[in-house]
Amino acid sequence: MNQKMTNYRWTICALLFFATTINYVDRQVLSLLQPYLSEKFHWTYSDYANITSAFQFCYAIALLFAGRFIDRLGTKKGYAWALILWSIGSMIHAFANSIGNTLSPLLSVFGIAMPVSVIGFIFARFMLGVGESGNFPSAIKTTAEWFPKKERSLATGIFNSGANIGAVVAPLSVPLIAEYFGWEYAFIIVGAIGFLWIVFWKYCYYSPEKLLEKGKINEAEYNYIHSDTEEHPIENDVKEESGENKVRWLRLLAYRQTWSFVTGKFLTDCVWWFFLFWLPVFLKSYYGMTGTQLMMPLAVLYTMTMVGSIGGGWLPVYFIDKGMNIYPARMTAMIVIAVFPLVVLLAQPLSSISYWWPILLIGIGTSAHQAWSANLFTTVSDMFPKKVVASVTGIGGMAGSISGVIISKVGGWMFDHYSMLGHIETGYTIMFAFCAIAYLLAWCIMKLLVPKFKPITDI
Repeated sequence: MNQKMTNYRWTICALLFFATTINYVDRQVLSLLQPYLSEKFHWTYSDYANITSAFQFCYAIALLFAGRFIDRLGTKKGYAWALILWSIGSMIHAFANSIGNTLSPLLSVFGIAMPVSVIGFIFARFMLGVGESGNFPSAIKTTAEWFPKKERSLATGIFNSGANIGAVVAPLSVPLIAEYFGWEYAFIIVGAIGFLWIVFWKYCYYSPEKLLEKGKINEAEYNYIHSDTEEHPIENDVKEESGENKVRWLRLLAYRQTWSFVTGKFLTDCVWWFFLFWLPVFLKSYYGMTGTQLMMPLAVLYTMTMVGSIGGGWLPVYFIDKGMNIYPARMTAMIVIAVFPLVVLLAQPLSSISYWWPILLIGIGTSAHQAWSANLFTTVSDMFPKKVVASVTGIGGMAGSISGVIISKVGGWMFDHYSMLGHIETGYTIMFAFCAIAYLLAWCIMKLLVPKFKPITDI
């Protein structure tokens, strides 16, 4: 008999969406408060670059181990611990000055001299970076466990749009919280939200095999989830729950497929990091916008990115329905997407007309980034078995975050330099030019590394 399929996998996707939303709200609080905090604590551009780089560097290193941690501990426990840690990390930003006062004498012994506030915020960003490193390896692994390959880019696009929702919610809420309750409570209130998500995760998430036994999903959905994989689903799910399926991550570096993903992340993640952390600084530098003045333009920009995230997940499905195989469809979608960020080249020349011109043009670029990202993440679950998906995602995520450190440090130095010369716009012109061409460059290298679809079967 034909059995009507349950759709519990979309409940799982909703949980991933909300976790990613919380993730991006937490990491964006600092950038939204930067105009106020830089005046309060007398930060230079380089001071702010050091603080943001601390998060990105720690996030990068932790990503390398987060994937292994998730693969070994299991998705359910690993994701929960990651969210607990990053929620605490977000909340302790409120006590950054006190933390800095405590750590400053210790660092001075080693000849490290920094403003007390910078030390405290760096410590908080380290903590936040360690916790947040678990989000995407966990989410991508969960998607591989719960969705067939043909649906993974759509599911990834949907949960990844949580980054956009978070980026919209943050500018609409954080400045208001800071204005009415103080900047410290912006970090505390936002950080505490993560603990609510953990309750739902604890009671809703299990592997498909477990939920089949519990009767939460039926055999029709279970078989559909595993309909286009060569792995043995029940055996794989049982091993996943028991913490088996261990593969040394160094072995993964022998595959060109790993380096293709690493290249894509290294060359394009830094673009997203740059806009996420430096766009409020740009609006302050050019238009004197601070606090609640940032709410509407940033909300509009990140609302635009939602279109790219979900549309980017749908685009390869369109090509698959036209008869393409999975990898050619994915790469065709990505080259189409890579063209759109070129409009960012116009953001600087048109900035003198109105701040809406750079907002809208950069919005197209960030929308394209999310579309690109939804497909880039899915290339991992396309080509690697489920047991190493989180590990490969972690390696690529580390590369992307290292590039974020580089672009933040270069940006801080460049903006200080050109600001002293009296034409900071030159610095932004250079940065925007790189952001525009990064995706085409990444696609070309990825295509050279993996010209044809070749899944990994010998792990």
